[in-house]
Amino acid sequence: MTSTVVAGVDGSAASTVAARWAAEEALRRGAPLRLVHAWPWLTDGVSSFAEPDDLPAAAQRTLAEAADAVRADHPDLAVHTDAVLDAPVDGLVAAAADAGLLVLGSRGHGGFAGLLLGSVGMAVAGRSEVPVVVVRAEGAPEAAEVVVGVDAHAPEEEVLDFAFRAAALRGARLRAVHGWDLPPLFGYAGGAVPAGEVAQLEALEAKLLSLALAGPRERHPEVAVVEDVRLGAARGLVESSAGAALVVVGRRRRPVEFGPRLGRVAHAALHHAQAPVAVVPHG
Repeated sequence: MTSTVVAGVDGSAASTVAARWAAEEALRRGAPLRLVHAWPWLTDGVSSFAEPDDLPAAAQRTLAEAADAVRADHPDLAVHTDAVLDAPVDGLVAAAADAGLLVLGSRGHGGFAGLLLGSVGMAVAGRSEVPVVVVRAEGAPEAAEVVVGVDAHAPEEEVLDFAFRAAALRGARLRAVHGWDLPPLFGYAGGAVPAGEVAQLEALEAKLLSLALAGPRERHPEVAVVEDVRLGAARGLVESSAGAALVVVGRRRRPVEFGPRLGRVAHAALHHAQAPVAVVPHG
């Protein structure tokens, strides 16, 4: 696993935290790290990338400071820097097109203002063709678990394999969370749902989760798995994120340019999870 890890930097403390997280991930993967600063007005825009001497002082400083911070912690890591002459969303998506992973901070300034509140970070996570990890400003804890959200009715191999590999790289167990909802007919009936019927439904959902995990478990026998079935998909995943090293969710690729790009579970995780969140495109 040597594909480049890309981190977007903007000079904020949050993006430095993300760059450090990305550096550690690059080391786990045996991959180089590429720090990217995207802004459309760095030069006259004639070329796609700016030469270092052509960059404004602020852009040079942003890249240099992020690279210095990473190299101070990991002097043996290959670190490259690039300024992309494009708007932040388009620039970051394009810069990471051939990468193995794109990493962003959860808060920033300039082009990253309002990340996780509907601006650049959400847009990048919804458009990128490679997995995107959004790192919370306080960083990530040393944790024994990677958490993955699983739709046991329609499991996605790309999402599950990413989560299993992430757990294997960390020597962590994997918590597979399948959140389910009561069938609509219970809501129409009104009143309390009999406990026995809920238990039967939950047992069926648990069986579906086991079946969904059978293939990935066979491919990754080194990873210990906890199967976790909860009522409420988004809520269950957010609750499981406390103390996790990473939360993994899927995002379906869409052939059209309009409409929402992130489902409700991915959206909830990005807004509320207490750990870094990886959004993995699939389909």
